[in-house]
Amino acid sequence: MANYLVGDIQGCFEELTLLLDRVDFNPSKDCLWAVGDLVARGTGSLETLRFFKSLAGSAKIVLGNHDLHLLAIHGKLKRVNPKDNLSELLAADDINNIIDWLRLQPLYQEWPEQRLIMSHAGIPPQWDLATLRTEADRVSQTLQSDNYLNDLISEMYGNDVDDYHSGLTPLEKQIYCINALTRMRYITQDGRLDFNCKTPIQGSNQADLTPWFDLESKIPADYTLVFGHWAAIMGQTNLTNRVGLDTGCCWGEYMTLWHFESNQKITQEKLKDVKRS
Repeated sequence: MANYLVGDIQGCFEELTLLLDRVDFNPSKDCLWAVGDLVARGTGSLETLRFFKSLAGSAKIVLGNHDLHLLAIHGKLKRVNPKDNLSELLAADDINNIIDWLRLQPLYQEWPEQRLIMSHAGIPPQWDLATLRTEADRVSQTLQSDNYLNDLISEMYGNDVDDYHSGLTPLEKQIYCINALTRMRYITQDGRLDFNCKTPIQGSNQADLTPWFDLESKIPADYTLVFGHWAAIMGQTNLTNRVGLDTGCCWGEYMTLWHFESNQKITQEKLKDVKRS
């Protein structure tokens, strides 16, 4: 059995297919982990979601910010960004089943035997394992409830909840969890999430900002944290136990597939988009 972890797909399904063909991925014995943002900018969001849904137990997925935003669009809370390619997905006959399946996906995946945790953007440095499990599982419970749109999705937008502390309301804790696990990049000197700076680490020119993975973490040091979301750093963390997999395929760069057992990274360049009729 082989475990493969793939960076942000963003609807670039053809590139994903080419990568999986190159490693002879076999869902009957292999497992495919995805760091979130399955949908959006590429032309194959529908195929991507159908594919992962078909893998069932052979896939481990976490939700990214674009996946959560899809829930809001489908729920008529937000309009489609013209830059996204979601028309075919939203018009699909099975869209409701796809959305119900997507709501079942967690914000983190844990592989205790290998001391590995995967989330879309990372894990806030002040969280230990118990806090991660408690807060992320609480969000999952809300997403799976009948009133998830009004209880959480309609409330999750905005940058006001940028710090985690005991004074947060239950809803604010869920919003912080979403912000941290799906949107985080830099942390300010006073421990708050910064939502504005997306530049590469060397180009931030802001001494008061630190990449989240460079701060001391309460997660045990022997854990490997796998994440995506931050295409500007092209997967570079300079840390062996912090593995970035978003290498900007949807922005014209390439998709990265990490074979865990051999510690080998396989890449596929972005294909030229062909407009569909």
